[in-house]
Amino acid sequence: MSSTAILVDGAFFLARYRKVWADRDANDARTVAKTVFGMALEHLKALDRPREALYRIFFYDCPPLEKVLVKPISGESIDFSRTAAASFRRDLHDQLRRQRKMALRLGRLADRGEWKLRHQAYQQLRDESLYWDELGDEHFEPDMRQTQVDMKIGIDIAALAYKKQVDQIILVAGDADFIPAAKLARYEGIDFILDPMWQGIAPDLHEHIDGLQSVCPRPF
Repeated sequence: MSSTAILVDGAFFLARYRKVWADRDANDARTVAKTVFGMALEHLKALDRPREALYRIFFYDCPPLEKVLVKPISGESIDFSRTAAASFRRDLHDQLRRQRKMALRLGRLADRGEWKLRHQAYQQLRDESLYWDELGDEHFEPDMRQTQVDMKIGIDIAALAYKKQVDQIILVAGDADFIPAAKLARYEGIDFILDPMWQGIAPDLHEHIDGLQSVCPRPF
């Protein structure tokens, strides 16, 4: 029987979640986890495949930041392990582990123990709606990045393709880092579909995929 694997870039999915499901509570981990599973079923429905065709859902993310840092302006300490964001991420990972046909793949969160200006603050400084002497703690965020996530996505795509475990892969992502893995999968005869959740993609990406399909509500 034909099988479909669905790979979800967690950071991208969560960033788009608030825009495409504005009517849902983005801080409710159980609802978010169920939405991931529901979106997978919608993809199968759109492709006219039965529910039994779902091989597995792979969700890629990183554990939350759990360090104590000193705020850049006030000098106050903040324990990120006690923040609402960290609590949500832990709850989400727990809920995902409980979902049927779900595989949680965790990378690593690399942080430098420093702070950086938020993108919005840069824009405000440029258009002079904010001045340097007006900067506060709220204009900064920890300087961190995900590691190993893209590598895990690539390895799973390669394994699924080489082992002939599926004949179709749907990747929920928004950047071009997947192109080498997508080319490999297509070379092995895999039908490779990209779901950017209605986010625009570069025109040249179309030549590296077999289809573009978003099943979530289209944001206005």
